[in-house]
Amino acid sequence: MSESHRRKTWSRRRVISAAAGGTAATAIGALGVAEAATSSSATPAASAPGDVVGKVSVGYQGWFAAIGDGAPINSWWHYSANGGQPPTPSNTTIVAWPDVREFSKTYHSGYANLGNGQPANLFSSYDQQTVDTHFLWMQQNNIDTAALQRFNPVGGEGPTRDAMAVKVRSAAESHGRKFYIMYDVTDWTNMQSEIKTDWTNKMKALTASSAYAKQNGKPVVCIWGFGFSDDKRPWAPAPCLDVVNWFKDQGCYVIGGVPTWWRTGDRDSRPGFSDVYHAFHMLSPWMVGRIGNVSDADNFYNVATVPDLADCAAHGIDYQPCVLPGAVTLRQRAHGDFMWRQFYNMKRAGVQGIYISMFDEFNEGNQIAKTAESAAWLPTNSGMLALDEDGTACSSDYYLRLTGDGGKMLKGQIALTATRPTQPVVSGGGTPPTDPGTGQVVSLRAGVNNDYVTAENGGAAALIANRTAIGVWEQFDLLDAGSGNVGLRSHANNRYVTAGSSPLIADSTTLGRAQTFTLVHNSDGTVSLLAIANNQYVTAENAGAASLIANRTAIGPWEKFALVTG
Repeated sequence: MSESHRRKTWSRRRVISAAAGGTAATAIGALGVAEAATSSSATPAASAPGDVVGKVSVGYQGWFAAIGDGAPINSWWHYSANGGQPPTPSNTTIVAWPDVREFSKTYHSGYANLGNGQPANLFSSYDQQTVDTHFLWMQQNNIDTAALQRFNPVGGEGPTRDAMAVKVRSAAESHGRKFYIMYDVTDWTNMQSEIKTDWTNKMKALTASSAYAKQNGKPVVCIWGFGFSDDKRPWAPAPCLDVVNWFKDQGCYVIGGVPTWWRTGDRDSRPGFSDVYHAFHMLSPWMVGRIGNVSDADNFYNVATVPDLADCAAHGIDYQPCVLPGAVTLRQRAHGDFMWRQFYNMKRAGVQGIYISMFDEFNEGNQIAKTAESAAWLPTNSGMLALDEDGTACSSDYYLRLTGDGGKMLKGQIALTATRPTQPVVSGGGTPPTDPGTGQVVSLRAGVNNDYVTAENGGAAALIANRTAIGVWEQFDLLDAGSGNVGLRSHANNRYVTAGSSPLIADSTTLGRAQTFTLVHNSDGTVSLLAIANNQYVTAENAGAASLIANRTAIGPWEKFALVTG
């Protein structure tokens, strides 16, 4: 792959920031109005909730590779300026360092060791386990849908991108997430004909998957780039409108990734594109490079989000604005306050969905995927910044957790609040856990059979509700895990109870994310446990005859327990 071709792809979002004429801080200083609003009076959504309406979607690049990973491209794809050589400080295209601790296979870069002495290894998106891990993170943090970025697949990158689509489908199916194809038309010379052929001959087959996103009963497709006023997307309105209408004729629900100023038709938007924009089912204006702090976000609430939403409502179009964590390299994140303000503004405006820019965009530093949390997890010669760059410690999964909480607010699962509820560090969440103390001694009695939960076989076997009296195995320390959550430490073996895809078991020596639960107090005086690991409720399976497992999406009789103290 040539250097010029590589630059065309990974830098496509950077080139448009100049066309926007700077951030919104130069536009209107209407912060008082923004701050005063507390709820939305917007016109109801054009569409009922589906896989994008009422949901949080993330842009998923899936474009990192390493020599030796088996990818057809056989390159350090999107890691190195010269893809034939490993990335080094002088041969790199990334500006933030991924946390690779959960990947079973990694590849040695040319960087110096990390600050903690570990080798500076990187993941490959081509490994199925990498994609599975990414989608597990989405599942754990209640992120609904992934938009797989698909650039011009006709050239040398095509075979690798084709394979990535299959890997994403598999991961989405395995982890109960949805995905859709998001075509990026940047530098795609024969786009008008080739995008139709690609959909017909290749990508349409993916819609047979149970994990392929549907909205209004139609498979979702996004086209990013129509109407941008730069030379990388030079088309006139007519061919763009032809493509939009063609996809609609194929029975698709079509999203437009459009310029920031699509509605006013100036600055980063070509004139004459109003009919193209209004032909889409949903509009998702780009935001990276436009805002960089809370004041910018509040300005955009007034000058873009609210009037954009009104225009969409008047034309029966759904609205999916961007929310971004901010660039690490530009010190924009403010330990989550910048991103949370955007979630708050979008919710009170009444938007139909949210698009996170992006999941794994380590090239621009606006990724939410797990990232080096401190200098200990950065190569010593990288010159990169970690998540604690402003002096506030943040666990590597912080922006995943923040996105999960933003999604809860969007869906009304937590109240609208301008105060960020997500703590930058949760005990055990990638940083050394703090001492949770002794807590309160409790026992759990299952409502379904009135038996007590026990750490069977002295904690060596899974928890099950089958005891008629309380002994040591039926006692647990109820511990504060931060952010209003709790952990359970078994008296049987002094280990913490772990939840996930397997039955609950007291097997951990640390209180981390997989050992953390939200304690839900039910109106009848019982409690339920919501596992943070997978956002599922703990159930006394088979009416208590089988082990406890966190695999329920709602609370019923099997998910209720009496909390016995004293």
